[in-house]
Amino acid sequence: MYSTVYTGAVRGIESYLVQVEVDCSQGLPCFDMVGYLGNEVREARERVRVALRNSGIRLPASHVTVNLSPADIRKEGTGFDLPIAIGVLIALGQLPPEVTEGILFLGELGLNGEVRPVKGVLPIVREAARQKYKCCIVPADNLDEAVMVPDIKVHGATTLIDILSFLSHKDSAENLFSRKHSLGVSSKYNQKQGKENKQKNMDFADVNGQETVKRGAEVAAAGFHHMLMIGPPGSGKTMIAARLPGILPELTEQESLEVTTIYSVAGELQRTGGMIRERPFLSPHHTVTALALTGGGNRIRPGLISLAHRGVLFLDEMAEFKRSTLDVLRQPLEEKRVQISRQFGTYEYPADFMLVGALNPCPCGYYPDRNKCRCTDTEIRRYLGRISGPILDRMDLMVETPALDFSEILAERKNEGSSEIRERVLQARKIQKKRFTGTELQSNADMKTVQVRKYCKLGLTEEQFLEKAFAAMHMSARGYHRILKVARTIADLDHAGDISKKHLAEAILYRKTDQKYWEEIR
Repeated sequence: MYSTVYTGAVRGIESYLVQVEVDCSQGLPCFDMVGYLGNEVREARERVRVALRNSGIRLPASHVTVNLSPADIRKEGTGFDLPIAIGVLIALGQLPPEVTEGILFLGELGLNGEVRPVKGVLPIVREAARQKYKCCIVPADNLDEAVMVPDIKVHGATTLIDILSFLSHKDSAENLFSRKHSLGVSSKYNQKQGKENKQKNMDFADVNGQETVKRGAEVAAAGFHHMLMIGPPGSGKTMIAARLPGILPELTEQESLEVTTIYSVAGELQRTGGMIRERPFLSPHHTVTALALTGGGNRIRPGLISLAHRGVLFLDEMAEFKRSTLDVLRQPLEEKRVQISRQFGTYEYPADFMLVGALNPCPCGYYPDRNKCRCTDTEIRRYLGRISGPILDRMDLMVETPALDFSEILAERKNEGSSEIRERVLQARKIQKKRFTGTELQSNADMKTVQVRKYCKLGLTEEQFLEKAFAAMHMSARGYHRILKVARTIADLDHAGDISKKHLAEAILYRKTDQKYWEEIR
């Protein structure tokens, strides 16, 4: 007998539906599986066989063939266990085929018949809703994730027996389709808390001094620009970076769904909670590998730069990272995506993040103060040389973070808080949203050369001023365009329609640190 059951799988962060075909016939007893299968999928036959037996269902001696279609796409993961088990039971005549009509099944089976959680439930349920399925049966531990998708009913199952008890009755479809309401939606989703933002209690009011750096952080947040802070240890670089998410705009519904989908595919939603409402902030250790940053591996999954999508990726002690590790950021910083190619296909993950780096100016941290710094020019050159020119060229702002005076550390003055800074950032973002209406651009940092020419026009005085700076600082074309984009953001913060000489001067100021710490040494 032949049966068909439907499930889903992910490829990158996109989902596609999979048809599980099962044929049971007389012949040499065996359990064959075909359809371009990964190792985890091939092992499903043993999990399904034992799970059915331990659920009180014994398979007769028959030739079982399972095909996962489309057969030209490699199947990965353990979510095919449950649909295979249901398909086998229908093919053996133990379940009527009509009870699974309009239902998508997804889940891993334990040997005891337990339905265990899987990755990528959110994009799969979204695709099922788009394809007009009536219901999805998912592991109970993935229910919070599944109910984020509107216009489709979901059921969280704990055991295979639980599912069969519904499907074995004539009115099972009606019972199952109302099950979402009786189970209820998790409190984490109803309250829309999402994952707790570790930075929510961090405020710029706690930061004494460093007014130039705080201004640079404001400009970076307003235009979603990359920023590098350079200064001695203990000058507040990490402290300021940790407070950046608090002045960024909230995620829109679409952005929140994008980020949550990435975390679903990575299997991180059970740790973070429900829908992700706060911008991610990731700070990997300098020993992180290039593979961990970009993603990939034997089982393709998103890397840290994709998990930082729409948020902040903070690289503390940036010169301690391997140069080869930093260089993998070059393409994602420009294209805002990561493309991973393997023999069995190409995977793409979004990577639109704000890169924030913190860097000591030399191995000891005190250059150019020669009263404290004893590093030789060769040592400093070798240390700073770990960061390649192309990476430096992609940093929109480079801000010097000088050591604080004793009086600044002990000062008891009221500093401007994150709420006041964030209000100015939001006003600048509103200007950009209006400017880029009808385009895919969301911030000034997204502008390409064509948009820079359109939205960053200069007067004659401003052109002459920037021409002199271009020659004096030996700018690249990329550096020139980045100065214009930063100047556009500074003008937006001033609510100015045109970029003035004052805006250009401040934008250039954020590139002079590059001159001081690199060109003089080299």
